[in-house]
Formats: sequence, structure tokens, C-alpha cells
Amino acid sequence: MRFSVHTGRRGRIVALAARHGVPAIYDRREFPDAGGLISYGHHRADAYRQLGIYTGRILKGTKPSELPVLQPTRFELVINLNAAKALGIEISPKLLATADEVIE
Repeated sequence: MRFSVHTGRRGRIVALAARHGVPAIYDRREFPDAGGLISYGHHRADAYRQLGIYTGRILKGTKPSELPVLQPTRFELVINLNAAKALGIEISPKLLATADEVIE
């Protein structure tokens, strides 16, 4: 997993977007947790599980070059209704129904 420089500054980024009224969508769930509007990205726990499986296969002798390249298969959508309200945005009920988590 890579650590984004932006994730470490999420509080400042979210505050800047809110101050300027920008309805931003992020790739990591930490942003709505910090007050951002929406995030949509890979499910971290699933990615770590896949990483563990890969590590186990390498420790059992499989050469890394023999392992397939995997793409994320599970994604999560997180919506922060407090941020939507502050921006004057109404989130459709259909989108709310598909969200993995809604922060109220």
C-alpha cells in the first residue's frame, strides 16, 4: 500500500475545499471521516488480505514473477451528509442507498 502525501494533510485539504465551496470527491475514506464530502476507492481491508495471501505464497516458495498482477475487486463509497449540507448539496436517495457508509 502506498501512503499518499495528500492523506497526511487531509485536514487541511478538506478545510480548503470547504472554505472555497468545492464539492470534492476523494479516493480514501479518511477524507469523509475528516469532514470531506465523498470518497470512492478500493476497500483497504480487502487489499491487505490480498497482500497477505501474496506474502504467504512467496514464503511457501512461489517466485514473485509467477504471481499474477491483481486489481482491486472491492470498492467502497463513503458519503458525509454533514459536508453535503454545509455545501448546500442534496445527495440523491439512490446514491445514499448504494453507499457503504453514510456519515451523519
